[in-house]
Amino acid sequence: MEKINLQKEYHWHAVYVKSRTEKKAQIELEFQNIETFLPLQRKLRQWSDRKKWVEMPLISGYIFVRICRKEYDLVLQSNYAVSYVRFEGTAAVIPDNQIENLKVMLSQDNLEIEVTQKNLAPGQLVDVIAGPLIGLRGKLVFIKGKSKVAVSLEQLGYSAMVEISVDDIRVYEK
Repeated sequence: MEKINLQKEYHWHAVYVKSRTEKKAQIELEFQNIETFLPLQRKLRQWSDRKKWVEMPLISGYIFVRICRKEYDLVLQSNYAVSYVRFEGTAAVIPDNQIENLKVMLSQDNLEIEVTQKNLAPGQLVDVIAGPLIGLRGKLVFIKGKSKVAVSLEQLGYSAMVEISVDDIRVYEK
């Protein structure tokens, strides 16, 4: 019988970090050879004397790490890590495809993404059939009279919301 080595299975996890330290946490963890992903979005910020484009974390207070069991405690020893996002007492595993979908979404130019922690009302599953998010699947949600597609990161309790024309979606049929 062959033994499976669980020490080398890598999974994505979400890590809650100290306020406004997402970039510092990413640098520190990458210095320790831990694979990280910090979703950033460019936003135009207004100060009293000027405007400036800045890169802001898409989900404040969180970074993603792809680790094996052996590196689990090493992440928590970071100066900025607070805890793993947990589900039923253990660190929640984020499926690879959700991280990839988030990367695809962030790679689109001129796409404004709004992140909300609100529990979205259940709706129809839809496929995006045109536009920059073609190929993604999400739930159709009606907010303030506009139709939007929500791509959920369910383990975090967050949803990434993007406004898409009704013509660019179709109801998912099994």
